[in-house]
Amino acid sequence: MEQQKGLSTRAVVATGIGAAVFLILFKFVAIPTGIPNTQVNVAQAWDALVTAIFGPIVGGLVAFIGHALNDAISYGSVWWSWVIADAVFALVFGFAIKRLQLTNGDFTTRKAVLFNVWQLIGNIVAWSIVAPLGDILIFSEPATKVFLQGFVATGVNFVSTLILGTIILAAYNKTQVKRGSLTKED
Repeated sequence: MEQQKGLSTRAVVATGIGAAVFLILFKFVAIPTGIPNTQVNVAQAWDALVTAIFGPIVGGLVAFIGHALNDAISYGSVWWSWVIADAVFALVFGFAIKRLQLTNGDFTTRKAVLFNVWQLIGNIVAWSIVAPLGDILIFSEPATKVFLQGFVATGVNFVSTLILGTIILAAYNKTQVKRGSLTKED
């Protein structure tokens, strides 16, 4: 049997729909933090769900495409360091949670805690390291400003995903049949 190359049709469709929803959430459901160009955003919680269901590659593409489209539409140009950071979040988080089986209908407290530990680590890598360093290297932004933005983004994205991501992942799991829960009638 020949091994499939590239993304499956399911993954491509999930990427397209996921990026569209990400864009809408990113553009229209954001709460300012008081720090310039930094807001509480529910799109990250959506991406965490997409990443948990479809994997890190789809999650990374959803974040990358959705964020890039939002920047292009909203500002006329793309702030690549933050677009890349959004994709990095999904990749770090997605590869870390692959073995947790977060979407098999058995979303335990342990899985919820691990989901949030890994999304915190993904947020730290993306927003406290990748985004600020990208701003400094690509755009020659002042370090004090971009690290403040990055730390605030880490915190608000963590809390947003902690609350909304956990709720929507738990709700999604309620729609799934637990492995081994069905029995054959005689």
